[in-house]
Amino acid sequence: MNTQYFSLENVVELENSSQLKSLRAQAIYAATNQNNDFHIQQLFKSINDALPAIEYIVLDVECHSIPPNNVFGINFRERLAICIPENSTKIVEVLALRKDFPLLMHLNSVRENTPANLCLYFEPPIAVLRTWTAENFLRRVQWWLEKSATGELHPADQPVEQLFFNSPYELILPWDFDTLIEDQSQNFLIATGPQRANESVTFFILPASQAESNKFSIKPITLRLPPIVHGHVEHNPSTLGELADLLNQRNVDLNSDLQRQIEQLVDEKGVPVNSDGTLTVILLFIPICRSENTTPEKIAVRAFLMQTGALNLGKELGTLIVHNQLFYKDGLGKLSVSQNASWRENLLFPLEILRTLDSATARAQSGLTDIGEQSVLIGAGSLGSAMLNLWARSGWGQWTVVDKDHLKPHNLARHIAFGTQLGLNKSEAVADLHDAMTMGASSIVAICDDVTIPSSNTKEALSTNKLVVDASTTLDYPRFASLQDNFARHISVFITPDGNAAVLLAEDKARAIRLRTIEAQYYRAVINSPWGENHLKANLGTFWSGASCRDISTVLPYSRIIAHAATLAEQVQQISIHPEAAIHIWERDHELGNVNSYQQAVYQERKLDFENLEISIDYGLEEKLRSLRNLALPCETGGVLIGYIDFNIKSIVIVDALVAPPDSVSTINSFERGTVGLMERIAEASKRTAGIVQYIGEWHSHPKNYSATPSQNDISQLTYLSLNMADDGLPAISLIVGEHDIRILKGIVD
Repeated sequence: MNTQYFSLENVVELENSSQLKSLRAQAIYAATNQNNDFHIQQLFKSINDALPAIEYIVLDVECHSIPPNNVFGINFRERLAICIPENSTKIVEVLALRKDFPLLMHLNSVRENTPANLCLYFEPPIAVLRTWTAENFLRRVQWWLEKSATGELHPADQPVEQLFFNSPYELILPWDFDTLIEDQSQNFLIATGPQRANESVTFFILPASQAESNKFSIKPITLRLPPIVHGHVEHNPSTLGELADLLNQRNVDLNSDLQRQIEQLVDEKGVPVNSDGTLTVILLFIPICRSENTTPEKIAVRAFLMQTGALNLGKELGTLIVHNQLFYKDGLGKLSVSQNASWRENLLFPLEILRTLDSATARAQSGLTDIGEQSVLIGAGSLGSAMLNLWARSGWGQWTVVDKDHLKPHNLARHIAFGTQLGLNKSEAVADLHDAMTMGASSIVAICDDVTIPSSNTKEALSTNKLVVDASTTLDYPRFASLQDNFARHISVFITPDGNAAVLLAEDKARAIRLRTIEAQYYRAVINSPWGENHLKANLGTFWSGASCRDISTVLPYSRIIAHAATLAEQVQQISIHPEAAIHIWERDHELGNVNSYQQAVYQERKLDFENLEISIDYGLEEKLRSLRNLALPCETGGVLIGYIDFNIKSIVIVDALVAPPDSVSTINSFERGTVGLMERIAEASKRTAGIVQYIGEWHSHPKNYSATPSQNDISQLTYLSLNMADDGLPAISLIVGEHDIRILKGIVD
């Protein structure tokens, strides 16, 4: 029996190889002459008015590794057409010209009754062309034929083959479609998105309550079919009959499944004929297995749009009848398909199925396993909104956002909001943007409130949620929150004034160490670390954003906000699952992009109540004081205390103790503090902390075997100090380090 071959269309034959114009065609021609397995038969080029311009080399190829009479139908000798596009950015294609060439996996989509197109590569064209040569191309052709003949073309570690070739059209379902479709009373509409340059279109199925009334009503029919074994990729059928035949070849009875689904749309009262829509979407969900009796490895999904109503389709299928302008179930039994085959002629429009993003999918795409806590974000400004946007897009956390400010035009230079949201409260703006992105899969609770004088709603949120992230950039809220025993764990984040560093201060889960204590230890690190010299230096400038004397904003590029927001967002996620308190600093060189990170140990604090004023010191500073005493023994030593006083929270916080100036006089039983360089050191500490840390008192040690009980000289010194501090209306602090104890004294002039 003579083998029959396809003829190429829209081509003219070339007389000899000198007429080949393409460099790739010339290279392939030369390579075939050097390879005894390839035998050139004819040369062609596309006719002048054919686009794109292509040259063809028709040849026979022999593959000695192909088993004779193999079950896959590949012959030892195959006739191929090598198609070389004039456009060098396009890959060279291979057509199998034998008319009875087998239908296999890894064939490209072609029209019916045209040569099979071999899918030679797994990589995209740009990657193939990077290393393409005529010689390795010919070897690839033989590899494809040999592997297909032995059933090894599709490797075990490659995902199972898809069922249908891709469609340029896609259908996006709501993230909760599976739940919505179970509700028989739920009505749906189909909407069309913008058409793109390549003529592909996106359609949307929406609950009727979420779509415009002028969209087409539709009844989706969801079919979850039995598993099939993967094989060759199917062409998208053009009619319902073709789809049924295709699935029947895979042992799937589409008709029965359609009939069962459509029957469920009608009850015993019947459904008015005029209620049937003009469109139907059939959604196929088909599990794909690698081989018989194995677990499905993926779900093939495809939608087909028909220009007929679902109930009318049921009538054509014989599962519904019409009586008195009502659709009823066919009580006498379904008509056989052979009695009424009009259903087969319904035209199909193939659609890829996608879904809107939900939190679980967002986490999977982001590589997250932690769903995040129920959390509160304080401050939806530049940094807070950027971090929230990152968390939302990765599906992390369930958020309540508290902010008292509204959006003004200057905010848009450093905020995720849009101009259409000007005038909205910032918390409402980020909540609206979140809803627009998630399409209802998750939501944000927005509260417009001043957190330093919180409303009952804010207090409840701060108490009942598991985590609070403070991005308010103020000193007031973290200090206020530190006094609230019923609030959730707090993490404070901020960017330094020049935008070159980011800071994260985290309470422990038990809140044994509060933000106020951590803030003091952060200042001590700034004062004593080399990186702290310019850490809080002045910003790049300010500008007036309004008429009020308080309407002043800083000059700062949004790029620095975003760079630090990404770091802080990830670190909040990491630290939230760990119970320890933390101080983290990231210093970024915005010119080179280099980042240095620093961590500081965190200590619990000791608090002393003095009437209406509380004094606190952390155990890390107490260790430092004991170390300074031990180094000075047998003599006494001392220096000054620096810290801050905040009357809003009725607190004095000791941040650090400066060592004795070089002109101090120290003996076994006395200490007289000197002054050389002291004012400069205090000024430097104040400068490094942006004016927050100041002089607050004195400290000294007692000699070996002595406690911290104050002597008469100590009382006299405190009295003198109190009189001096009284000029500024401030109390005086004196700290004594003894053999086994540390005592803090407060002096005040009544």
